[in-house]
Amino acid sequence: MGLIHIELFATLDLVGQSPGGPEEDPVGFPFGGWQAPLLDETTGAQVMAAYRGTDALLLGRRTYDIFAAYWPHQEGGEDNEIATLFNRVPKYVASRGRPDLSWPGSTVLGPDLATAVREIRDRHEHVKVVGSLNLVQTLLREKLFDRIDLWVHPIVLGVGKKVFDGGAVPTNVTLLEPPVANRKGTVYLRYGLADGTPGTGDMSAPGRDD
Repeated sequence: MGLIHIELFATLDLVGQSPGGPEEDPVGFPFGGWQAPLLDETTGAQVMAAYRGTDALLLGRRTYDIFAAYWPHQEGGEDNEIATLFNRVPKYVASRGRPDLSWPGSTVLGPDLATAVREIRDRHEHVKVVGSLNLVQTLLREKLFDRIDLWVHPIVLGVGKKVFDGGAVPTNVTLLEPPVANRKGTVYLRYGLADGTPGTGDMSAPGRDD
């Protein structure tokens, strides 16, 4: 069985909407492209390393449309390594509609998303979910993921779709490696799904004399 990796860029208040540009998801959101001023060579290298070894992409409809309009035209350019990878691997699209699948290697998933994702995980070793917040909510709710790569950026927006907005259920994760911060304050966190659900305890000191 393979691994489902979720790749997410978020603010300190965990907004994950439209990090790359104003056109990604503009309705009611004035901060599209918030990630761009916070990128540096450290984050770039982390993203490249995270994508290496990918043998399939699992995308929501909106992210797929953005990728399909961009990546097929980038081979030979400055993003050549990612473009070559994304253009080569199979692309699976979670959509209730009928997306344009003109990007070679693209397949739309059936209505039973949970079953389809499990089949993809059985078929591929490393499946990457990029962006696609609505899809991410479903994967979190069903615990249909194995890894989360989360880049937390040092800004607070106060508005926008959040990474864990309505989709999460009580879940344990484990930190896979020490956090790394870039020079602009973005922190890279790598988590793996762990067994069980969060426990509780009592922080009061025994024998305390009130």
